[in-house]
Amino acid sequence: MALKLSQAMGSRTGGLREALHGLWAKLGFDHTPAHRTVAFTSAVTTLAAKMAKADGVALPVEERAFERLFAIPPDEAKNVRRLYDLAKRDVAGYEIHAGRVARMLKDEPELLSSVLACLFHIAAADGILHPAEDRFLETVATIFGINRGEYLAIRATYVHDPRSPYAILGVSPDISDAELKARHRALVREHHPDRLSASCVPAEFRIAADRRLAAINAAYDAIVKEREGGRHSQETIS
Repeated sequence: MALKLSQAMGSRTGGLREALHGLWAKLGFDHTPAHRTVAFTSAVTTLAAKMAKADGVALPVEERAFERLFAIPPDEAKNVRRLYDLAKRDVAGYEIHAGRVARMLKDEPELLSSVLACLFHIAAADGILHPAEDRFLETVATIFGINRGEYLAIRATYVHDPRSPYAILGVSPDISDAELKARHRALVREHHPDRLSASCVPAEFRIAADRRLAAINAAYDAIVKEREGGRHSQETIS
């Protein structure tokens, strides 16, 4: 992962950032972001592995998706894989780990949405979202405090159906053109990867944001094209 487990476990890396963290710790302050802690890495790894097992079989393609998405450094791969292999044996207790992630990111709801998007990315790696995986992810979303509309919008990024362009934008098909344009602009601002980059979040969240933004733009373009085509047809008939 972008998070360095070896640093958190006490290996010497040097540098100004480590020195400042050490100074803050001595003064009684801990300014290490939650998403850069070993506890967070452990909880997310366990949650991803149990999600892969939700449909009864944790597939290698899902594990590879997890490793690609979270860019695990070579020197940490052994420990992370050991944890993943242990966690993927069953789904028992996944709610506990989801709760831990929710508490660690309670002040960063946008990162909770990114974690859910990452889990969807892994679940969809085999090309199928199993109903059991869907229920698993819906429960995680509830624990994260993500409302139904946001959950369906994230889900629509990975699961396509006839009304998915509207679901991705979280709007109804009867929305006006002006409201649709405003909604698109708001979502682009909210999910733009540059916003996460400015917050120094891990690369895996920016990857999820890239996909989410691409889906938002594609959905908007599809709706605009559909509406323009419909208006053109009406003009031709008249």
